[in-house]
Amino acid sequence: MKHMLIMRATQEAVDRYAEMDFEAVLNAMGAYNESMMKAGVMVAGEGLSPEPGHVVEFSDDAPVVSDGPYGEVHELFNGFWIIQTATVDEALEWAKRCPLGPGNKLEVRRVQEEADFADFEGNEYLEKEKEWRAELGTE
Repeated sequence: MKHMLIMRATQEAVDRYAEMDFEAVLNAMGAYNESMMKAGVMVAGEGLSPEPGHVVEFSDDAPVVSDGPYGEVHELFNGFWIIQTATVDEALEWAKRCPLGPGNKLEVRRVQEEADFADFEGNEYLEKEKEWRAELGTE
């Protein structure tokens, strides 16, 4: 089963990273990534750029674009990993190994799979998605 580890940090944690030896941070994250790759659980992972992005809000008739990530920044989303594990407990064990300090959190969420949509077998777009995944090599 796939899980997404979503990295979140408070502004205090981000400020703390600015004071750290960035090469040491890179080395710690690199070693963490390498351990997941060697164990065969890492599917994907990326960091997110520190500058604010945008939010597209769908609460009105037409989507509204604003500077993001939110009005009041309490937590910043810094990156993610997608890992493949046999159980949620295994995903949680990998999350606990992440070299993050105080003010950081990793949210662990199961990624939906084909079986989650069994009640909709034969749906045109679910069938197309199988083809798209094959084309993209993400089966």
